[in-house]
Amino acid sequence: MMEVIPAIDIRGGKVVRLTQGKAECETVYFDSPLEVARMWAAQGASLIHVVDLDGAIEGSLKNLRVVKEIIDGVNVKIEFGGGIRDLDAVQDLIDAGCEKVIIGTRALEEDFISKASKRFGGRVVVGIDAKDGMVLTKGWLFKTEMKAADLAGKMAGLGVRTINYTDVSRDGMLKGPNIESLKNILKVKGIDIIASGGVSTIDDVKQLKALEGAGLKGMIIGKALYEKTIDLKEAIELCSQRE
Repeated sequence: MMEVIPAIDIRGGKVVRLTQGKAECETVYFDSPLEVARMWAAQGASLIHVVDLDGAIEGSLKNLRVVKEIIDGVNVKIEFGGGIRDLDAVQDLIDAGCEKVIIGTRALEEDFISKASKRFGGRVVVGIDAKDGMVLTKGWLFKTEMKAADLAGKMAGLGVRTINYTDVSRDGMLKGPNIESLKNILKVKGIDIIASGGVSTIDDVKQLKALEGAGLKGMIIGKALYEKTIDLKEAIELCSQRE
């Protein structure tokens, strides 16, 4: 069964979406992240993807209080990312009740990821954000010389079990996922891939569902839910069907 994971991006304590990660292209959708989490839970979500955009840009946890409110307020598992730069931050989030913690910027440091993987096992997810096949870091502000597929292979070798793969060029654009880049990442064996970026219609959901046989384990949906171009409940029902 393929998992459908609704996203909640937090900036300044509010639920927002950025277009292609650009802070100046922000739309505020809700004042209360907890209200949104309850809405997604009521529609059948089993896992909610929460991102601290302030933390991602500034390099430290900025919205931990809000995350704790969500964890305490809904009976749904939470994965959290944004601004996690050390093992103590990972521990703090797990202690707060997060099911999974996403590491992005420091994923390029093999020693750090190796330690995190050994200490926290499957609770650690690596977020690979890419544009034109190359990895971006620090809230998508810096383009590296590392190919996304190469980084995914390194993560698999370090014991990481799950990668959230975001094509930044599609994120927030409502133009559909980059299927070709996804197929390239799915060639990496020994690790679960979750797709993110560009999912805008139920047909996009069907396209990603069709990659289940190639190893795709799930998808994160953000803006399309807020713009109501996808119904979360319908997407979950579609992806729960057996191939």
